[in-house]
Amino acid sequence: MRTTYTIALLLLSLFLMQELHATNRPCAVAGSFYSQDKQELSSELSQLFKNAREFSTQNINAIIVPHAGYVFSAPTATLAYKTLHKKYKNVFLIGSSHHINVNAASIYTQGDYQTPLGEVKVNQKIINKLLENKELFSYHKDAHAKEHTLEVQLPFLQKIYGEDLQIVPIIIATSDLQTIKAISDSLRPYFNEENLFVISTDLSHYPSYENANKVDKRTLHAITTNNPQIFLNTLQENERLKLNELYTSACGWASVLTLMHLTQNKNYIYELLDYTNSGDTKYGDKSRVVGYGSLRIHSPKKDTFLSQEEKEQLLQIAKLSLHEATLHNKRISLDSSQLHPKLQEHLGAFVTLYKNGQLRGCIGRFEPNQTLADVVVDMAIAAAQHDTRFPKVSPSELNNINIEISVLTPRKRIYSLDEIVLGKHGIYIQNGTKNGTYLPHVATQMNWDTKKFVYSCAVEKADLSEEEIESMELYIYEAIVFKNH
Repeated sequence: MRTTYTIALLLLSLFLMQELHATNRPCAVAGSFYSQDKQELSSELSQLFKNAREFSTQNINAIIVPHAGYVFSAPTATLAYKTLHKKYKNVFLIGSSHHINVNAASIYTQGDYQTPLGEVKVNQKIINKLLENKELFSYHKDAHAKEHTLEVQLPFLQKIYGEDLQIVPIIIATSDLQTIKAISDSLRPYFNEENLFVISTDLSHYPSYENANKVDKRTLHAITTNNPQIFLNTLQENERLKLNELYTSACGWASVLTLMHLTQNKNYIYELLDYTNSGDTKYGDKSRVVGYGSLRIHSPKKDTFLSQEEKEQLLQIAKLSLHEATLHNKRISLDSSQLHPKLQEHLGAFVTLYKNGQLRGCIGRFEPNQTLADVVVDMAIAAAQHDTRFPKVSPSELNNINIEISVLTPRKRIYSLDEIVLGKHGIYIQNGTKNGTYLPHVATQMNWDTKKFVYSCAVEKADLSEEEIESMELYIYEAIVFKNH
């Protein structure tokens, strides 16, 4: 009897020790980065989501969001969060440490997370599986105790998913490129339609307002290439600019790189939703700012407008046209009997050339007065030889050039701006002989609302006067974008 009693006490003691050991990670920056009052925080988030503009629905795999105080970066972050339209089994929260440097990633293993909005469950099963690789994953208390990079994201996610939220919190605490690649490889089995990856990073620290705009646009463009090496090269090029007070181009660059290793050489789209910096707020000092970018990463929706075979044939036509024109100054001849039927339809298209990730030429034809295949031939040649912003493409450049094609769907006349979905629709404006167009991505890249999108196209592209704008015809279309790798 005494033995049984002793064993029971021992088991109870072990249970209590485990309970004491499993402690939720408390808020570290509530009251400074965001409100510590539950009602006030919830109300602020509701207003942020209400004010955020709409984007087209996409199959979102990841988002990249800033992590500054809400008064500075929350409107920019909200845009990415507002585009989330489905539930995920897990949210992988990934940020870079501001406090420690070890050659690994640190995962919080001590319990769940706590915010003013309540408790956020941590998926201990996935964490335990990752921890089996002790060289890459471990728990470092100092990486989490005061770190804000993950914490500030939680209220947004709680506002969307409530208690139906489960996270895997990971702090990248290394700058070693091989280790980052290995961490990414370990996360690959979880990068699928069931899970969302949230990458937390701010951009430039602490240049002037003008320099921040310059550097951050370079960094954001590099991210949208979905090419890790271009991203790393751009960070190095930014350093070589030696801009006054530029401390970093992206404090969470290692976390962004982790994601880019997961998506490279695959058909993922990095869509820029917004860019701002602290100088754009009433609290900011334009002589010393921090940049904020908001992006979503998604795989293209499966569409029946162009099959994969049709896209590949168009890319091959563009490549042959580029090489024949550059090497022999000739236009290739097409055998219509060998073309897919869709390529013989009269459709507009743009051909864009990139050299080492940088724009090298872009020309398109909107009016569908030729077959799509012929348009691609002519636009590939024009992008290489007649884009006045660049010299002609030389033979020595051909091996370093990638081709992107944007096929334009038939345009549709509209009578209300409400019919335009930013990021999905391009616009075509016409008044008499004057006309102009903007591709769908222009609105999101320039951070324009619908009115600015249309007005800029009317004035800058169609050269319409205020009176002509009143009587112009407005059309929408979509762009099917694809590229070689």
